[in-house]
Amino acid sequence: MNEFVKPEAVSEVFYGACPHDCPDTCSMLFEVKDGELLSVRGNPDHPMTRGGLCVKLKDYEKRHYHPDRLLYPMRRVGPKGAKQFERITWDEALDEIVTRWKAIIAQYGPEAIVPYSYLGNQGLVHGLNGGDAFFNRLGATVTERTFCGEGSCTAWLLTVGPTAGLDPESYIHSKYIVIWACNSVSTNLHHWAIVKDAQKLGAKVVVIDAYASRTAKAADWHIAPKPGTDGALAMALIQSIIAQGLVDQDYVDNHTVGFEDLKERAAPRTPEWAEGITGVPAEDIRKLAYEMATAQPVGIRMGVALERHFGGGQTIRAVTCIPALTGAWRHVGGGVTQFPVWEHPYKFDVMCRPDLIPEGTRVISNLQIGRALTGEMPLDPPVMSMMCWNSNPVTQAPETDKIVQGLLREDLFLVSAEHFISDTASYADILLPAAMGAEMEDMILSWGHLYLTYNTKCAEAPGEAIPNNEIFRRLAARFGFEDENFRWTDAECLEHYVDWSSPACEGIDLAYMREHGFARLKVGTPDDRAPHREGNFPTPTGKCMLKVEGATNFVAPPFRQMYEAFQPGEALDPLPDYVGARESHTADPDLAKRYPLNIVSPKSHYFLNSCYANMEDKQRGQGEQFVMISPHDARARDIVDGDRVQVGNGRGAFKGVARVTDDVKAGVVVATLGYWRQLNEGTVNSISSAAFTDMGHAPSFSDNLVEVTRAN
Repeated sequence: MNEFVKPEAVSEVFYGACPHDCPDTCSMLFEVKDGELLSVRGNPDHPMTRGGLCVKLKDYEKRHYHPDRLLYPMRRVGPKGAKQFERITWDEALDEIVTRWKAIIAQYGPEAIVPYSYLGNQGLVHGLNGGDAFFNRLGATVTERTFCGEGSCTAWLLTVGPTAGLDPESYIHSKYIVIWACNSVSTNLHHWAIVKDAQKLGAKVVVIDAYASRTAKAADWHIAPKPGTDGALAMALIQSIIAQGLVDQDYVDNHTVGFEDLKERAAPRTPEWAEGITGVPAEDIRKLAYEMATAQPVGIRMGVALERHFGGGQTIRAVTCIPALTGAWRHVGGGVTQFPVWEHPYKFDVMCRPDLIPEGTRVISNLQIGRALTGEMPLDPPVMSMMCWNSNPVTQAPETDKIVQGLLREDLFLVSAEHFISDTASYADILLPAAMGAEMEDMILSWGHLYLTYNTKCAEAPGEAIPNNEIFRRLAARFGFEDENFRWTDAECLEHYVDWSSPACEGIDLAYMREHGFARLKVGTPDDRAPHREGNFPTPTGKCMLKVEGATNFVAPPFRQMYEAFQPGEALDPLPDYVGARESHTADPDLAKRYPLNIVSPKSHYFLNSCYANMEDKQRGQGEQFVMISPHDARARDIVDGDRVQVGNGRGAFKGVARVTDDVKAGVVVATLGYWRQLNEGTVNSISSAAFTDMGHAPSFSDNLVEVTRAN
C-alpha cells in the first residue's frame, strides 16, 4: 500500500441505551464510522431488548442528522413563537443568560427563575435531575415534575414500600396476566413480547382499558370500564374475592395490616354496584375476581394511565392490595408491577444536592406552569425567567393555551436547551443546542426492568451541540459556583451517582458497564425472584399496608429535586376506596350537558411523547391527528368517518380527523398525545385540566369532558 494513501476507516460498534421516557430502556448497538452514527439496532444479548427496537427508535440515527436539528446557540430576533432566530456564539449565549439572571435575582430574588425539565432524556447525568444541583445552588424555585406516575408512586409506597415488586421478566412464569391501563404494544413493547411468550405457554391475558387498544385486541379478554372508574372495578374485585371465600387467609394474617377494616370498607362495593359505575357486567367482575384469585401465579402490570383521574391514587392502592389478598406474592410470576426503579441503587441526593436549597424556597408544579406564568397562581416574586430542557410543555402539559399566553410575555426570559425548535422552544429568547444519545456518555435510568444500561459517547455532535451536563457546568462556572460536583466530568458523575457498593451492584462497576453495556441487578433472577413470598415488604411494619393510619399526601422526592419542604400534606383516607372522576355526568351534570363526552389521550404508537412528531417518516406511520368516536356518537353529531372535527371545552380546542369506530364505546372519544401544535390545529392537551389527582400531585389527563363537532 502506498504509505501516503489513507486507509478507509472501518465502522465500529459501541454500546448504547435508549434515552427516552419508556419503561423498556433498550440496550442498543451504535454503529459508528469516522465519528458519525451510521445505524442503531437492538442489543441481541439483552434479555429484554432481545435485538429488537420499536418503530420510534429503529432508525435513531435519522434523528441525530435531521435537517431541522438545532446546531448552534441562537438569539430570538422576531416575535415570540415566530421561530425567528440569529446565530450567536456560546460565549454570547452564556453571557446573556447570566447577565439576565443576575439582573432578575437583584430585582426579584432567585425564586423568580424556574427550572423546567422532565424525562425527554432519562440519563442519570443528562436527564431529569441533571440541572437540579445547579438550580438548587442558584436558589431558584423548586419544580415538582409530576407528568407521569407520581400519584402511582405515592400510592405504591404507602401500600408496599419501595419494592420493585413483580419482575417484568418473571411474567413468563405467570399463568394469568392482567395488563391494567397500559397499551403495551405501543408503550412497553419488550414486556409485551414476554407476555406473548407466556400466552403461548398457556397464560390467559386480560387487558383492562377504556378502549380497544392494539394491546386489548391481542388479549384473550378485554374489559372496558368507563374512563375514571377503574377504582370501582378494583374495589368490587376486592369485595368479590372476599365474598367468594378466595382470600389466602394465612398470607393475609401474617403479611398484611388492616384486612378487617378493608373487608368492612369493601363490603358494599359489590359487582352490581360497580356495574352501575363502570359499565362492566357484574358477572364479568365476579369471574375476573375468581380467576385472579385461583389461577396462580397471577401477574398484574399497572400502567401509568391508571392514575390519570381524580381518584387515581386510590385506584392504585386498591389494585396493589389484590395480590396480598390472593397470596399471589408467594409465587414466581405472581404479584404486581409498578416501577422496578425502586430497587435501583441511584444516589439522588448526590445528583440533586437538596442541601443547597435555601430554606423556605417555594415549589411550583410543572403541570401548572401555565397558571404560574399568567399570574393566575398568585406568586411573589412572579416568574420572570424559565429554563426548559428535556421537556416540551406546550405540547405535553395541560392547559396549553395558558402556557402559550404565559410564554408570549415580553418580560419573560425563556432559555431552551433543545434538539429542534419545538413548540416550546419557538418562544425562547435564547436557544442552546443539546447533544443527543450517541454524542454523550451516560447511564439510562430504567423504570421498567431490573437492568443498568450504559450509553457510550461514540459520535461527534454536529455543529456546536453539547450535552446538557456541560451546559450546566458552564453556567456554574460563570456564576462562580465552586462546589466539587460542578467540576465532575460525565464519567465522574457516573461514579458518584450510583451506589456501586450496594448489594444490588455486587460484581458490577462502571468498568464492567463499559465492557458489557448492561448488567442485571443482584435482586434475584426472573426464574426465582419472589421478593414477598414471606412478606418482607419495605414498609415500616414489613407488611403490605391494606390500611395506613395517619398518612398524608406527598410527592416522591426524586420528582421534586429531593426537596422535602412544602409537601402537599393533606390527610389521606387510611383505606383504599373508589373516588370518582372530577369531570363526569355524576360529579358535574351541568358541565356534562355542555360537554357530554369523556376523552382519553393515550400515547401515540409512532411518537415518543412529542419526540419524533416532527419527523416525516414517523408522521406517515402515525397518520394525521385523529379523534376516535363511536358510531352512536358520530351519528348524533352528523359526523362520518374522515370528517374534520373539533374537540373542545372551556379550556381550549383542537382539530383532527374523525375515525368512526367500534373500538370506543358511546360516550368516549380517544385522541393520542404528542402531535406538535405548530404542525396541527391545536393538540389534545388544549382541553386538559391542570387540576391534580388525589395523590402525588399527579395529572388528570383522563378526567376531562369535551364536545365534538364537525369542522369541515
